Amino acid sequence: MTTTTAALKRRAIGTIVRQFGHPRGLPGRVAGWIMAHRGSNVRRNRWAVSLLDVRPTDRVLEVGFGPGIAIAELAGRATRGRVYGVDHSEVMVRQAGRRNAAAVRARRVELIHASADRLPGFDEPLDAILSVNSLGFWPDAVDHLRRLRGLLRPGGRIALTTQPRSPGADAGTTARAARELQDLLARAGFTGFRVETLDLDPPAACVLAENPAGGPS
Repeated sequence: MTTTTAALKRRAIGTIVRQFGHPRGLPGRVAGWIMAHRGSNVRRNRWAVSLLDVRPTDRVLEVGFGPGIAIAELAGRATRGRVYGVDHSEVMVRQAGRRNAAAVRARRVELIHASADRLPGFDEPLDAILSVNSLGFWPDAVDHLRRLRGLLRPGGRIALTTQPRSPGADAGTTARAARELQDLLARAGFTGFRVETLDLDPPAACVLAENPAGGPS
C-alpha cells in the first residue's frame, strides 16, 4: 500500500468514525450500517433492553436510537404498548424506520426526528426510558435527565448504557463511566440504582434507576 493510498484510507475511516455522533449523508448511512451489523453493538443493545424488564403494555422511549436495533427489541416486548424513539439524525430515522416498518405501520412504534434538548411531549407518562451510548452527545446531561424524569410515571425505569470507545479503554474505564452515569442520574433526582456489566472488549455497563414517587422536584 502506498503512502498516498494509506492516507486516503485513514481519511475515509476518520470520516466514518466522526459520523457515529450525528450521521449525515452517505458517510452517515455507512456508519448506520456498521452500527446495525457490528456484533458487539447488536449484543449491547439487546442486552440493555433485556435489563429494562419491558412489559407488554409499557410505553417506552429510546433517546438516540441509531439504526433501530433496540427499537425492534422494545417493540417485540411492548406488544400492546407503545414504543417511541427520538434521534437527531434524519439518516437514522430513515434506517430505523425501514428496520421497524411493520411496527411503524401498526402504530406501535413512532420515530421522531428531534434532539435530546427538544423532546416532544407525550399524552401519557412513560413506563421506561433507554439510552445506549448517546448521553455523551447531550450538551447538558443533568438538565436532559431531569426532563426525561418528568416524562416518567412514578416508579418508572431508566437505563443508561455505555461502552467506552476511547483508545486503551478497559474494565476500569467502564467502571468509571458507570460511576459518572450514576452521579448524573442522582443529580437529576433518580433513585434505586443498579449497575450491570456485559463482557465485551471493553466491557459495557448499564446503570438502571427509578423515578421516585412524587415526580420531579
